[in-house]
Amino acid sequence: MISHTAEYALRAIVFLAMNKNTAFTTKQIAAATKVPPAYLSKVMQALVRANLVQSQRGCGGGFALAKPPSEITALEILQAVDPIERIRTCPLGLESHGSNLCALHKKIDDATAIIEKSFAETNIEDILAQPTPSVPLCERATQCHQVSEQVSG
Repeated sequence: MISHTAEYALRAIVFLAMNKNTAFTTKQIAAATKVPPAYLSKVMQALVRANLVQSQRGCGGGFALAKPPSEITALEILQAVDPIERIRTCPLGLESHGSNLCALHKKIDDATAIIEKSFAETNIEDILAQPTPSVPLCERATQCHQVSEQVSG
């Protein structure tokens, strides 16, 4: 449903949101989120360009959220790295169809619209507040705190 790139971006943002007010290097984020470091570097640059993440060079530098988790939607993250594409005109290029989608393409676009709306209505704070038996990015809740201490140390 979403690309690896989009999931990697979501993982990185969730990790940064779980560790507010701390900057992390690409290597640290990659280790915590299990994303290949070279690939994550490109993802992080896209998130910086979208003003979702800020970066600082030098000692003590790294990446941190550019705004509060409550102000970052899942859709913004996806659009920054791998935009959701709606079907506006016939994908087959059939001139007689134009913007009047056939039943198949209309159904696909309707489903895409539902997904887009869901991601637009979900911010990162909401994701972290969801009561689930699992903590994002962590094998066990107690281990999660230890991981962020190891990564930041």
